[in-house]
Amino acid sequence: MSHVYTHDLLAYDGLKIKQRDDLFKFSIDSLLLGDFVKINPRTKKIIDLGCGLGPVSFYLSLKTKAEIIGVDIQEDVIKLARESAKINRLEKQITFINEDIKKIYQQFQTNQFDIVVCNPPFYKTSERNQQNDLESLQIARHEVILNLEELFLATKRLLSNGGMFYFIHRVERMDEIILELYKQNFVVKRLRFVYTKPNKPAKILLVEARYNGSMGSLQIEEPLYIYDENTEYTKEILDIFHLGDENYENH
Repeated sequence: MSHVYTHDLLAYDGLKIKQRDDLFKFSIDSLLLGDFVKINPRTKKIIDLGCGLGPVSFYLSLKTKAEIIGVDIQEDVIKLARESAKINRLEKQITFINEDIKKIYQQFQTNQFDIVVCNPPFYKTSERNQQNDLESLQIARHEVILNLEELFLATKRLLSNGGMFYFIHRVERMDEIILELYKQNFVVKRLRFVYTKPNKPAKILLVEARYNGSMGSLQIEEPLYIYDENTEYTKEILDIFHLGDENYENH
């Protein structure tokens, strides 16, 4: 029998998230993505595709009062995300919808979102050695339901002209990512490489792309290191987790 429990969204005071033993749990990737997203005061509508239990949506609620909609094809995780929204008293700001990302545009007017965020499946279905038998993990980690092309097309249908698309992915698929973005009229504006620790190759890529943007202003941000040489979280990671200095000592 699966066990449901309530977990702190790291050290953010009062921000809780419900999880279940047999479902994909939120990971550091979600918080790295939430931190990477830039939201200006004019932003009114944000959509979180493949939201899972809602960690990115909840993280973004710390940055903005804009309307946030989370979408996921898995009914069980959406139910838990809705419960978390109630616990956090965020039902008026965050709405969770159980729907296929490829079809969600049908529920909205075309091109009405200012920001799309996504922590998509990283692995192709052919990468059998990476696959997990648990269905919720398969959907979260592997392109069994949604591939890059389908994700970028769905995003294109949702974003306003000049809207921003933020996502996290594997560095080894960077060439494919840029080509697919270009096909759907996206221009990459910011990239940040995430390293497990110094002197190791980058594994994770944070991407900001603009729909119908102009080329020629790409920024490569400073590297983000998760661990230092002593395999301790770096200061920047602790800050993202809200565990810096005094908070870390008291956690």
